[in-house]
Amino acid sequence: MAEGAQRRSDKEKVRVLIVDDHPVVRQGLRILIQGEPDLVVCAEAGTAGEALQAAGEHQPDVAVIDLTLKDTSGLDLIKDLKVRHPEVASLVLSMSDENLYAERALRAGARGYVMKEIGTERLIQAIRCVHAGGVYVSDAMQSRLLGRLVDGPAPEETSAVDRLSDRELEVLELIGRGKGTREIANHLHLSPKTIETYRAHIKEKLNLANATQLVQRAVRHVQETSGA
Repeated sequence: MAEGAQRRSDKEKVRVLIVDDHPVVRQGLRILIQGEPDLVVCAEAGTAGEALQAAGEHQPDVAVIDLTLKDTSGLDLIKDLKVRHPEVASLVLSMSDENLYAERALRAGARGYVMKEIGTERLIQAIRCVHAGGVYVSDAMQSRLLGRLVDGPAPEETSAVDRLSDRELEVLELIGRGKGTREIANHLHLSPKTIETYRAHIKEKLNLANATQLVQRAVRHVQETSGA
């Protein structure tokens, strides 16, 4: 009788899928989320492929997603989830700078964006918010987005990196993490020729003269956005 009551209780809870390629991070998030009376972790995934499979099998209400995954970007996963499982609310939890990535994540289909450095209570708030149909970002990001809507982007907010497409930004990050053209092509399931085209576009948009400057700019970008 008690076991049946517990099962019914679990069914009434918000079901959360954790997507992060670090097992220790997933374990910490599981402990945090499981400690809430209205939340339950229904599955974990370390890659986008595992996440899509888990979404189909376990029917989560909310997916907490890191942007940096081993098999693809979190942005691509968010886009795929929106198409294949539109009932799942995606919430980004990332080390990446929200000033550069939050708006991209929302455009991809996410319902919220929080930095890993925030307090645990705000992550729980974010999960509840996106499950209820809301959008969750920091107060500073909310003000910025509203300002862009009313007045357009301020000149100081528009950087060269902002002009990169999502895929170009992903290639820039992978270059900054020491990946070569063939490694990037394998990671993104694209041809080396396509990656070279992206590299050329990035150099043009960032006004970089050669491959050396591209690598230097990519490394600086990773350091600036991830605290590396």
